[in-house]
Amino acid sequence: MNKFKKIIIAAGLIFSMSAFTGVTKSEAATNHKVQYGETYWKIATKYGVPITSLMKANNATGSLLYAGSNLVIPNATISAADKDLMARLVQAEAVGEPYAGKVAVATVILNRVASPDFPNSVREVIYQISNGHYAFTPVQNGQINQAADAASKKAVNEALAFQGKGNGSLFFYNPKTAVSQWIFSREVTVTIGNHRFAR
Repeated sequence: MNKFKKIIIAAGLIFSMSAFTGVTKSEAATNHKVQYGETYWKIATKYGVPITSLMKANNATGSLLYAGSNLVIPNATISAADKDLMARLVQAEAVGEPYAGKVAVATVILNRVASPDFPNSVREVIYQISNGHYAFTPVQNGQINQAADAASKKAVNEALAFQGKGNGSLFFYNPKTAVSQWIFSREVTVTIGNHRFAR
């Protein structure tokens, strides 16, 4: 019986260690065989990795790709769970908005993570409470818990591919429904559909 307990404890320790050190297949760097007509942009969007990281991982000095060649796909910059959370927020915030607006909402989340003025993770940015209010209405009303559609998931991947580029939007709002006068004082970067994006 004592020997059996030792085996169970050892197995538990091994499992615990592997849970912290193991890398899942989706998080590991993979290879991609270039198909005719593909570009770095299309491949970065497919895998949801920054185009700059993709090009750097493959020592690319230009945009030329050859069909049949193999590319290293770098590790994702955020987890699959964070991608899903972002997609659910995009779905809730940008339902009925143009696709470009969905990408822009996802980009705001990533810009906030990168900004010293906001929390440092996707989850913390999305669930942030400031002055007693949630940063995003769908978190407060529960719409964040609804599954994301395919367009919202694709928009997140495109925002990740675009990461580090663009005009640095940190906010978005609908000028017809916004009640905070403060938001109107922010510099508008672009208007897409019913949303104004600002920094």
